[in-house]
Amino acid sequence: MRLWIGLYLPQLPLEVFCPNWSSDSASVVLEQERVLAVSPAAQAAGVQAGMRRGGVLMLMPEAKLYERTVEREAEALHAVAMALLQYTPLVAQAEESTLLIDIGASLRLFGGIRALCRRIRANLRALGFTAQLSCAPTARGAWMLARHGGARTIKMASLVHRLDRLPSALPPPARPFAAWFEGIGCFSLGDMRRLPRPGLQRRCGRPLLDILDAAYGMTPELFDWIEAPTTFSAKLELFDRVENAEALLFGAHRLLLQLTGWLCARQLAVERITLQLEHERGRVARAPTLIEIVLAEPTWRDEHLVRLLKERLGKQVLAAPVIGLCLEALQVQPMAPPSDSLFPEPGGSEQDQLRMLELLVARLGPENVLQAAPQADYRPELANVWVPVQQKIRAAVRDAQMPPDVLSLPRPSWLLAKPIALLMRNHRPFYGSPLKMASTPERIEAGWWSQSQTRDYFIAEGEDHAHYWVYRERIVGAQQDSEPRWFLHGLFG
Repeated sequence: MRLWIGLYLPQLPLEVFCPNWSSDSASVVLEQERVLAVSPAAQAAGVQAGMRRGGVLMLMPEAKLYERTVEREAEALHAVAMALLQYTPLVAQAEESTLLIDIGASLRLFGGIRALCRRIRANLRALGFTAQLSCAPTARGAWMLARHGGARTIKMASLVHRLDRLPSALPPPARPFAAWFEGIGCFSLGDMRRLPRPGLQRRCGRPLLDILDAAYGMTPELFDWIEAPTTFSAKLELFDRVENAEALLFGAHRLLLQLTGWLCARQLAVERITLQLEHERGRVARAPTLIEIVLAEPTWRDEHLVRLLKERLGKQVLAAPVIGLCLEALQVQPMAPPSDSLFPEPGGSEQDQLRMLELLVARLGPENVLQAAPQADYRPELANVWVPVQQKIRAAVRDAQMPPDVLSLPRPSWLLAKPIALLMRNHRPFYGSPLKMASTPERIEAGWWSQSQTRDYFIAEGEDHAHYWVYRERIVGAQQDSEPRWFLHGLFG
């Protein structure tokens, strides 16, 4: 089923040039010295679209005036389109600050049209924009419904009924002839469709008939789809100097949403990203502050990246105010297919565990979250070292085992940081109670020169039936009548 979502951003000029337009401040966007868009406070003071700059300053001398820049609006609309690529690769830009999305093939994936619209609205709020959403079986029909306030319809008969009630001046080719349509009593698209087509074409031109036929599903529609670039780099100019790192999370989230759309469109997962905090330029220029995040498991979702950035920004101390952000994806790889496991893994999947470790690293620092790395040494206390959890350990080293012809005792789950010397009573080691050897000895002899050690390890059992890992140290050159020294090195669960 072909289904389209139309998004019309009516406040795009205000949201691009004055993000706080909805507050009490009076903001006005001008185009060629005439008012293009006004905030509610300025509108309440009498400022209207089309008014000249002088009239605005006469009514509100304290009003903040902004000159429209079409390039910045196009960049903002492209940023929204990039974020929407996470839902479908078929996103097209239409006229008058409108985006069209072919979403028919993605409805089941996102739980239906209502759930999908809720997610899109949440993304738009996170990006700092407001939009009128519509849904229709044709792209031009979705465009018209979005431009008229937004509505949802899935069936073609319902779309025809809704379109017939829209005003006749809504299609752009019909606006120059609005007075003529009003003069002949043609007030809606339904009235326009009942007019003779040859006469309507001679009077208003072929584009008007083409847009009507496309909206009513009578002709096919062709679009230039927005393509994701081969590499990702997104920038955001802040509207004020930010001196608190935590306040940068909102802007960073906007960039992460664009990254999510780019990853989904390119079928990639990111392993390493950098967020550059740009400072003042010019004579007082300062090098940008870099925040790098390295992921143990590649991801293409923004929720986990937002949590990691929140932890890192919470610990970041700014050396200077920040005026801009730049996000780059430095290391990516093809997106891995979902797990084919029928039942959920106990304790969560491996990806969930890796995300938890990454969150701990961001909160506690890499020097406080460690993992054991095996070492080529038979001595238990030197058999591994602790390294940061983000450090990659080669599979051959991690899975290394003793030679198959070497018989060894089971290893305890708790190895003491330092062996404890045991008392001797009646020629037997004592730890709470006399210990009885419950296994044959295992000799471990390793080390070089003065570091060489020779030990005979046993599994010992106490009177409470607890099991211990003990060893008897061989003393080179000791007298014949000297007693051996015993040490406790580990505890069994």
